[in-house]
Amino acid sequence: MEPRDNAVTAVTDQYPSHPVVMGQTGFMVSLSTLLAERSHLLVDGAMGTELFARGLTAGDPPEMWNLDMPDDIIAIHRAYIDAGSDIILTNSFGGTGFRLKLHNLQDRAVELSQAAAELGRAAADASGRDVVVAGSMGPSGELLVPMGEMTPETATAAFAEQAEGLIAGGADVVWIETMSSLEEVEAAVAGVRLAGDIPVAVTMSYDTAGRTMMGVSGKAAAERLAPLGLVALGANCGNNIAETEAAVLQLKVGAGDTPIIVKANAGIPEFKGDKLHYTGTPEVMGAHVKRMRDAGIEIIGGCCGTSIQHIAYMRGVLDGTIVAPDIDAPASNNPAPSEGRDAPARRRRRRRE
Repeated sequence: MEPRDNAVTAVTDQYPSHPVVMGQTGFMVSLSTLLAERSHLLVDGAMGTELFARGLTAGDPPEMWNLDMPDDIIAIHRAYIDAGSDIILTNSFGGTGFRLKLHNLQDRAVELSQAAAELGRAAADASGRDVVVAGSMGPSGELLVPMGEMTPETATAAFAEQAEGLIAGGADVVWIETMSSLEEVEAAVAGVRLAGDIPVAVTMSYDTAGRTMMGVSGKAAAERLAPLGLVALGANCGNNIAETEAAVLQLKVGAGDTPIIVKANAGIPEFKGDKLHYTGTPEVMGAHVKRMRDAGIEIIGGCCGTSIQHIAYMRGVLDGTIVAPDIDAPASNNPAPSEGRDAPARRRRRRRE
């Protein structure tokens, strides 16, 4: 394998940058400015879905593809941009030292996230239009004390380390996603701000009967996170589209003027043989886009199972070139808990697909 500088530079040099007006933040593209210009922004779909289609093996670290297969990463970003995405998320979801330690890569956190951001930046700048490069930052996979061994200080340091790489690689915003714990979100935001002056967006995953695995409702998230000065706040992944939509509507009510993000999974996951399949067709996601747009949600995309074809269809619905079908949101039969339900005591390790 070539060293990172040679391997990544060799690929990014193939995609010359177009001139881009600097945003008010000083980064290449301002999410806030772009949102003011377009009223609604479309985020990309699932990186994992595309990587598995290209040969990623379950259990292997996707972040290593930033070094080993940079052409594939840029191709995925460019396909989502061509399908109409205004925001692309870098291939760095599992990029904290905590997650990379599972693969003995903990000493390469900065390197891998910098490479991820450089590839996203190259694809965005070659597009000829303004595309926001969002530095994806997923959960640590650890529990904070007293339920686990991770302290707020070690969590903040790990997120700061990853943010250093994302900023160095040219991300426009750090996109903290698929979070379950408010305390971990706060540590992540603190870590990013230690690393540099860059906008921060946050999404949590409502995958346990309408709450996060740590028992957080959309209402509670809005109350706790809206004062942090985020560029956007929302929900991603989740148990099903219906519960994600419900959480997002709670966030919309409680988050004041903060723009709201929804990045739901493409339906409900089902195994067909040894393959995981999501039930949501492009039409299902198109109907979801219409409901969210009509509810005033400004930033819309897709998470697990959302392909390039889904995103192209969603773009058509947002632009009015496709009439969204009247399809109800897929939902499970699990009832939502009451506001006073205790937080669950366990937490799964996961990765977006």
